[in-house]
Formats: sequence, structure tokens, C-alpha cells
Amino acid sequence: MEYAIAKVSTKGQIVIPSTLRDNIHAGDEFLMIKDHGRIILKDMKDLALNLKDDLDFAEKVEDSWQEHDKGKFKNKSKDDFLKALRSC
Repeated sequence: MEYAIAKVSTKGQIVIPSTLRDNIHAGDEFLMIKDHGRIILKDMKDLALNLKDDLDFAEKVEDSWQEHDKGKFKNKSKDDFLKALRSC
């Protein structure tokens, strides 16, 4: 996973940091989803191909945030976390 910080201009514009712009060109379109303080960008080129997977993933992320907000997450050591992740 990669991340970077961007600022919003006075016109409401956001520049995608250069470190995240691989394969993004002028004129490309993105679906933007705002959900509980999060904004998700999805490249429209891939949308039709992966829409069901993306919607399933978005639902799982939302369910996880709700569980987190209820305090149902547990702290684990790195090794325990990786072991649990590999068992999925």
C-alpha cells in the first residue's frame, strides 16, 4: 500500500502526489465515494471489470470500521497478526 498527503486548493482541487500518479494521465476519470470522513478514488478504467469485487471490498471495509468503532478489535503481536492473516 502506498500513501501520500495532498492539500485542497481554494478552488476545491486536489493534486494527486507524483509518487501515486503511475499510469494516471490528464483526462482520466475517477469515481469518488465519500463515506464517514473517508474519500475513495476508483479509476473508471477498471470500474466495469472489478465493480463487484470493489463493492464487496467496500462493504467489508465499512463493516470493519463499524466493528472498530464498537471497540471489537484486538491488539496482536506482529507474529500473531501474520499467523491469523495467513489462515484466512
